[in-house]
Amino acid sequence: MIPASFEYLRVSTVDEAVARLASLGDDAKVLAGGHSLLPLMKLRLAAPEYLVDIGPVDELRYVRMDGAEVAIGALSRYSDLARDPVLLEHAPLLAHVSASVGDRQVRHRGTIGGSLVHADSAADLPAAVLASDAVLVARGPSGSRRIPASEFFLGPFTTPLEPTELLTEIRLPSQAGQGWGFQKFTRRAIDWAMVGVAVAGGRVGLVNMGGVPLRATATEAALASGASIADAAASAAEGTNPPDEPHATAEYRRHLARVLTRRALTQAG
Repeated sequence: MIPASFEYLRVSTVDEAVARLASLGDDAKVLAGGHSLLPLMKLRLAAPEYLVDIGPVDELRYVRMDGAEVAIGALSRYSDLARDPVLLEHAPLLAHVSASVGDRQVRHRGTIGGSLVHADSAADLPAAVLASDAVLVARGPSGSRRIPASEFFLGPFTTPLEPTELLTEIRLPSQAGQGWGFQKFTRRAIDWAMVGVAVAGGRVGLVNMGGVPLRATATEAALASGASIADAAASAAEGTNPPDEPHATAEYRRHLARVLTRRALTQAG
């Protein structure tokens, strides 16, 4: 299908992007990699009057250490994250998950910031940043603010970002030396996961187990109290509300969550 008509605006700096969003407000949408927004526009599920293309904003493409934290620019592409030496050492979970997203075309265009702002519970990256205890940095007309990943996903495709704000950075503590694991089950290699599990240290993020990206809090509590991997994984589906569909019922997804959590925890060691 063809999107509704819109005005295309291309910016080259963060300040220019923020100024555009401040002047346009609810009438504008931000275009990063385009793999989430453009399909919605073609289906007429999104019809912004203005499209603000931040693709040229190279200042938002980086991975670097800032003290004990890893700082990642929001426009960093999956393909770059998958092989970045800083990420491979200090955030291997995120590097691995980035390498598993979609196919090569998606990984060479899709961005971490675009995935997180889209806030799809079926996407892999939100679960990975939850398990990584990340903080997301947004910039707007009044300056920057930090939003814990645990407070970023408010509902299906909903975040606390204001229409005038731009996600600029993802920060997470170094995981060097920590165990990590990632498991997902798909019908085909490039499909959205029926269920996925991301583990970093004692934190467990779940893919496609509710309307928002989730932490498996019951499993985390069981691990903290000294439970075995098997016992902790058995509670992975507690407090979740997975979708109930013909190809994967809610009960089947709960079963997958328990199985994949056990595998991911075992992988993490």
